[in-house]
Amino acid sequence: MKTNGISTDVLIVGGGIGGVAAALSLLQRGLRIVLAEETDWLGGQMTSQAVPPDEHAWIETEGGTARYREFRNKVRNFYQRNYPLASGECANSRFNPGRAGVSTLSHEPRVARLVIEEMLASGISSRQLEVLLEVAPCEVDVVAGQIRRVRLKHLRSGEAFEVEARFVLDASETGEFLELAGVDHVTGAEGSAATGEPSSTSSEPRPENMQAVTWVAALGFDPECPPGCDRHRIAKPDLYNFWRDFRPELTPGWPGRLLDWRYTSPFTRQPVEGKLFPNFWGYRRVIARDNFAHPNGWKEASILNWPQNDYLEHEVLLCSPEERQKRYERARQLTLSWVYWLQTEAPRPDGGTGYGGLHLRPDITGTIDGLAKAPYIREARRISSLRNVSELDIGVEAREASPPDGFFDTVGTGYYRIDLHPTTGGDNYVDIEAFPFQIPMGALISPCLGNFLAAGKTIGTTHLANGCYRLHPVEWNIGEAAGALAAECLKRGCPPEAIRNDCRKLADFQDQLAQSGVSLSWSSKAMDEHRAKISPRLASAG
Repeated sequence: MKTNGISTDVLIVGGGIGGVAAALSLLQRGLRIVLAEETDWLGGQMTSQAVPPDEHAWIETEGGTARYREFRNKVRNFYQRNYPLASGECANSRFNPGRAGVSTLSHEPRVARLVIEEMLASGISSRQLEVLLEVAPCEVDVVAGQIRRVRLKHLRSGEAFEVEARFVLDASETGEFLELAGVDHVTGAEGSAATGEPSSTSSEPRPENMQAVTWVAALGFDPECPPGCDRHRIAKPDLYNFWRDFRPELTPGWPGRLLDWRYTSPFTRQPVEGKLFPNFWGYRRVIARDNFAHPNGWKEASILNWPQNDYLEHEVLLCSPEERQKRYERARQLTLSWVYWLQTEAPRPDGGTGYGGLHLRPDITGTIDGLAKAPYIREARRISSLRNVSELDIGVEAREASPPDGFFDTVGTGYYRIDLHPTTGGDNYVDIEAFPFQIPMGALISPCLGNFLAAGKTIGTTHLANGCYRLHPVEWNIGEAAGALAAECLKRGCPPEAIRNDCRKLADFQDQLAQSGVSLSWSSKAMDEHRAKISPRLASAG
């Protein structure tokens, strides 16, 4: 594939949730955009990584942008237009395809991809937006604190070409662009000596201590296949014996083997025992049989993103590209081993072993084997920003139950518990209560470059705060705000910092965000509901 040099207003590196939201925001403001994505699906954690949305209880009305809710409504409408739904679901404004526990909208990754393509279609057709798939940055030319051009490489052919952009947004999954552009950044855990965070597990920085990645898979269940049936059984994975016997070395300790029904509760960090049905299966189910008009023709499906297939062995950001691919393959082998264990060795309540009806669903992930197209990256490189967010800004216990003061430069809102999966440095779950929070503009801005913004998981948060700023609606809000801010900078001919530091410019920009459907603060109703929810826990802890 030949591509000549390209000139554009804004280059977005990464076509995940933040990149898509940034592109939509820029399209609204009339700019020309190039959106460069490493995989062949736009949507990141929602699509190519195959993780349905992690959302909070208020998402239907607040704590997310109007455009994010438009996306959610379009997903529901897609099902209601194209699927034979059970009586009443065709008009259900809260239709949840999977009836999952994690969200009020748990859907198939490929449906999210189709909806995203629909939302971008007019921009692509008008040539205002150019989408480049299966490309990655390989070189960045920086002159006097400005990115002049970015060299991209086609991942299949190896052919490289240049994009000249007036502004660049990093919405990548891992933040490799930060290294190429020389942007100051951190990885892993900073340490409490630097951050003062009470939940830090070390006083010193541990750059290799990152949340585990997960190679997600889609599973179906055939109830007509008896327990001993091998109709759907996959070939025994090459590393099955290794992963079957693998015991995580974590603090606090893991209760035994990784491939087992026993695992650590994220909330108490005590051993608990789960079951396939209903808790594991229903947690991230994306097709619920009872939602459809012909239940005998519909088999349930769920996303396998459980504690047992978190790849704890190694980090995947700081190693060489060759070593990274080896680690990714080990992560894939772990997931395949977990599937094989479920099919053959998993203890059942009736005393038998193995679930013969379980099978991989390639149609859901868009792959040959039913595994996701890309690994689920929870924690990227993070910029050293003008305003790094920490546990002290948002943690309930860290703030001694005192609600946040709010950020003067807010560009959005979000909520989730501070949720960190076990890490490559040996930390077990960290899952602690947070307040509904704001997204500060300063977290998107690097003082290194005047025409650059972080537009996704690479914003300035600590290792701990990343645990709640990494979720789907928050990443969307970050991308949407970054797109709007890039447009404002180009209109005014100034860097982002100049808008943040000027009261009038900042107020004008925040008004624009509010008018476009970005909530800048939480309602008193939501804050009161949150206070009522956490009060019993605080009283019990006291």
